[in-house]
Amino acid sequence: MLPKDFETMMRRQLGDDDAARLIDALTNTSPVTSVRTNPTKKAPEFKGEPVAWCAEGIYLSERPQFTLDPLFHAGTYYVQEASSMILSHIISNYIGTSPVVALDMCAAPGGKSTLLQSALPEGSLLIANEVVRQRSQILAENIIKWGNPYSIVTSNYAEDFVSLGEVFDLIVCDAPCSGEGMFRKDEGAVNDWSLDNVDTCWRRQRDIIANVWQTLRTGGLFIYSTCTFNTLEDEDNVLWMQKELGAEVLPLCDNPEWNIRGGHFYPHLTRGEGFFVAVLRKTEDTDNHPRKQKDRGKASKVQIPKEIKAWIQAPHLFDFTEEKDGYYAFPKAYSELLKNVKNTLHTIHYGIHLGEMKGKAIQPAHSLAMSTSLDISSFPTVELTYEEAIAYLRTEAITVDAPKGYILLTFGGVPLGFGKNIGNRVNNLYPTEWRIRKNL
Repeated sequence: MLPKDFETMMRRQLGDDDAARLIDALTNTSPVTSVRTNPTKKAPEFKGEPVAWCAEGIYLSERPQFTLDPLFHAGTYYVQEASSMILSHIISNYIGTSPVVALDMCAAPGGKSTLLQSALPEGSLLIANEVVRQRSQILAENIIKWGNPYSIVTSNYAEDFVSLGEVFDLIVCDAPCSGEGMFRKDEGAVNDWSLDNVDTCWRRQRDIIANVWQTLRTGGLFIYSTCTFNTLEDEDNVLWMQKELGAEVLPLCDNPEWNIRGGHFYPHLTRGEGFFVAVLRKTEDTDNHPRKQKDRGKASKVQIPKEIKAWIQAPHLFDFTEEKDGYYAFPKAYSELLKNVKNTLHTIHYGIHLGEMKGKAIQPAHSLAMSTSLDISSFPTVELTYEEAIAYLRTEAITVDAPKGYILLTFGGVPLGFGKNIGNRVNNLYPTEWRIRKNL
């Protein structure tokens, strides 16, 4: 049962006939399952229909048990709602071929962030942010699994970014909303909905926008989206950005056959869940240029072991640093920005976590196994059976025929993670907090 106030709002917004069709779709039809493959990894061959606005998107006829698929945990694909994949179409229309610096402001769990990493020009940097700390850890997990080293994960409020100045060419803001577009998938969204919550949401959305807008370069692109239908959180906020921020609204460039209405994805018209998106351009300088950040203490000079640098491809493109939890590699092209981010924001992850000292040896980190920059020839490789792969992903002990020492474990030719072969068994190095808990 949908909230009566919501039904009244939709009848006023869409008219009686269209609102009735929308309400019927939300109450009497099932959610659609869709996935998006990782073009930099060997993804499964899914049987399904393509998502028209995203080359890597696929509609599935049924929902498999993704949790029990090792290739899901290896980052070869992401389970993402099809409507939000429109971001791929927008990027292809408005972003050229030169690398950009992008911010995904409200990024967890990581669907749009991983899409951006695939869709943006090679060499682009993405900062993926999530203010809720627990959700930011899930975001970091998905970013690490996707494998692109040109990334930083942070956990901050929108106002914390202002001191960075105008550093972004692109900002994606999938703002926290009243969740009307999730009614078909999430009963909690129905129970939590109220007119008061809608009012709270559009005000909070403007606060977020007003702050991060200051970090967008003149001429930069701002993609605003919600998973809700009402005009207060959608069209009204876009109009506010035009009037108050001087934003230029750009056409979505959608295909009429897709049945997207004014940036709205309605489940009775399009194959997906409820979604709204608008594309805007910054036309005026806000006089908020990058500011010199004060160092939080001087970084000590460290000698990075040569063998670590040999673990990744094209090491000359990276700077190597040491943190409390070990060694990291990060693209040289963005070292100065990383320095400012670390001095300004709470940073969860960046680049590639390579490994840390364990006794007299360096233990490779899981981030390295997931990275598309891994030089796979640096470690002995063992291909696992399905049963062995599931046992490994449960952090159980396994036995393999391999040299003693650190080994790279794969499934379907794709890295799953590291283990340390001690002869009679393999010490499992898969992150315990990511382990599979579901039974076969």
